Amino acid sequence: MDVVEIAVGYLTGLHLLAPRRLEFPTLLVTAIILNICNAIMSRLIARNNGRPPRLWTGLGFVFGIWAVSALLLMPKRQRDPEPH
Repeated sequence: MDVVEIAVGYLTGLHLLAPRRLEFPTLLVTAIILNICNAIMSRLIARNNGRPPRLWTGLGFVFGIWAVSALLLMPKRQRDPEPH
């Protein structure tokens, strides 16, 4: 269980931010709640930057803060002009 606990801790960033070691059930519930919030933020940022929102919502839920960070570092896409 230690390997899974460490993996979840690093993937969510909680291992780096928590002041003390979290028990696995607490870590898991906190990670799920944070990743839901990160998925919502990823969707909003992706939509505003011209990226596919559904894709980034999924990536935000799976990879959490790392997906949000990637979106913030990526340049905005230029939107195609509307055809007349």
